[in-house]
Amino acid sequence: MGHVPPVLQVTPLAARRFLRRALLLDQPVPDVATALAHHGYFQIDPINVCGRMHDLILRPRVAGYREGDLMRHLHGDPAPLPAAARTAFEHHLPGSQILVAFPLAAWPHLLTAMHARTKRAGAWSGWLTPREREIAPRLLAELAARGPLGSEDLHDGRSSRRGWGSMTLAKSALQKMFFHGRLLIAARDKNRRLYHLPEHVLPAATLALPAPSAEDTARWLLLTQLRQRRLSTLKRGQLPLVADDVQAVAIAGAPLLYCLREDVPALLAAAEDARPAAGDPLLLAPLDPIIYDRRVVRQLWDFDYTWEVYTPAHKRTRGYYALPILSGLELVGHVDPKADRERRRLVIVSRRVRRGHRIAGAVSSLAVWLGLRPR
Repeated sequence: MGHVPPVLQVTPLAARRFLRRALLLDQPVPDVATALAHHGYFQIDPINVCGRMHDLILRPRVAGYREGDLMRHLHGDPAPLPAAARTAFEHHLPGSQILVAFPLAAWPHLLTAMHARTKRAGAWSGWLTPREREIAPRLLAELAARGPLGSEDLHDGRSSRRGWGSMTLAKSALQKMFFHGRLLIAARDKNRRLYHLPEHVLPAATLALPAPSAEDTARWLLLTQLRQRRLSTLKRGQLPLVADDVQAVAIAGAPLLYCLREDVPALLAAAEDARPAAGDPLLLAPLDPIIYDRRVVRQLWDFDYTWEVYTPAHKRTRGYYALPILSGLELVGHVDPKADRERRRLVIVSRRVRRGHRIAGAVSSLAVWLGLRPR
């Protein structure tokens, strides 16, 4: 471990200004590939109330971003990209069931987690049951012969109780083989997954990369977390793994945070800049990187936000799919919109906005992006 630099002392306003810039909310980049390389990954979620999560995250970060551009970048459109042309793929963050878009460099760091899933029980991602093992060779042969297919294309008529409900035996086997790295998502039919063998999805050079050591992968995970959020907490046992690459940052009222050392010049520049943040208010995705860590958001921004999509209706305080509002260097409330695609209108179910902040333009911008009219 190298020399540990002294802790940087910055104000909450400087930290907020830095986060806006470092998380690409002040100046969008030209394309999805640039944004993905900068952030390390983007979380994928299928729920579509007013745009899908990944599209809402990328919308303010990529110039001219359209709904579905991330999936087009991953898989091509209309035909699936050949393996040699792919630069990114879908898979789960190690140690979680969070599906994300990764750049190719992430692949070797997922191998150990993939192998570990084959050795443990689990209805969602664990080892194959005897019945699943029995049909797996036939499923793999079908994919090799026919190309990308979904479980509906391989339905064998038998059902198996798995995870959160009933699904076909083919679907449970395909899903597990995806978790194990034996299959990958090669395309999507709307939101339906179409699987194929890895050699038809990723370049041969990527698949040939050896699995790194456990320590290297643990270090990669931590640095990826920092790249994703730009300011993040680290546990005591994690710090030695990344000490040469991070800078401790002390902010009044917040826990000790860390940034990448490469971000220190930008953080210092933000501390010296007293200008207000430019631009109109932004509607953020519920899992936007800038608000992902609830504890940091509460202490740094004085804003307590929870995504309530899985909260029972009678316990919600903001709404099913409430979008936080970033206005300048403040989080000033929420809007809970719903796209009525049939009537081509964006309906505002609820809103709560701090006095003095106008958001009509942000709501209209979202509606236009969705191809709708604001109510």
